[in-house]
Amino acid sequence: MAEKIVKLENIAKIPELFGSCDENLHAIQREYNVILFYRGADIHITGEPEQTEKAANAIRLLMELAEKGQHLTEQTVRYVTSMVSDGEAEALHNFNGDGICITTSGKVVRPKTVGQRKYVDAIAKNTIVLGVGPAGTGKTYLAVALAVRAFRAHEVQKIILTRPAVEAGEKLGFLPGDLQEKVDPYLRPLYDALFDMFGAETFARHMEKNIIEVAPLAYMRGRTLDDAFIILDEAQNTTSEQIKMCLTRLGANSKMVITGDITQIDLPEKRKSGLIEAMKVLRNVEDIATIRFSDKDVVRHKIVQDIIKAYEAYHKEGRKS
Repeated sequence: MAEKIVKLENIAKIPELFGSCDENLHAIQREYNVILFYRGADIHITGEPEQTEKAANAIRLLMELAEKGQHLTEQTVRYVTSMVSDGEAEALHNFNGDGICITTSGKVVRPKTVGQRKYVDAIAKNTIVLGVGPAGTGKTYLAVALAVRAFRAHEVQKIILTRPAVEAGEKLGFLPGDLQEKVDPYLRPLYDALFDMFGAETFARHMEKNIIEVAPLAYMRGRTLDDAFIILDEAQNTTSEQIKMCLTRLGANSKMVITGDITQIDLPEKRKSGLIEAMKVLRNVEDIATIRFSDKDVVRHKIVQDIIKAYEAYHKEGRKS
């Protein structure tokens, strides 16, 4: 057994570090199988030498994040402890969680993981970015936040969000209503993100003025999209022809973000995903970046990470048998 003491210099941030009813400390104890207690501004850690060192590193990193103004949620603690356990703690020392924009409810939208930070930086530096990874990693939401920020800063004049109208493994059948009402179920996740950023009234006003367009991918054919921030969502369900068509719509002073999860392809059998092909075709093209997210970047409920890991393990086992 070993004991380690972590001295906390910023006393004002101790309540943030500990969490409500010391829940953050309890999470660290469970993760590393150590005993924690605090006396004044010192945290005493007792356990196996390697585990006490990891717990100390996790506490220091969480304190750094708190000092940078990041709220330490259960997800934040889980992410930091997993990075430390996997020997990736160094990447967190320079982590920048600066806000992107503020929602109508006053929430600051900011990257919560190193993968998300790389994604945000890549979008700032490149004209086209492919964001590829599992559900819950913030691919679409962060892209919408960046589009809203660019629009508010007058860097672009319109926001265009599109996705292929492919059903997720089920047939919806006949849908009533006019054309817009028929395609709305496919576009609902994009609407939800925009409602968060703009509010319902401002969103509706921008839609009326054609400042915001939310439309199926087929509507992009034949257009040149100037001064726009374009987001192609669910791109794993595009064909090769569709994604090429979308990419070649890009006009002057525009930026495009393409997001998708290549483990959730809903195309008919024998149809290749355009996103998978695009990742290969464009990998050496200047001003185009591909960012890959992992299960560590999932910012939804903890069980979502566990589900993703379980499916990955299942499919790996299936390939072996």
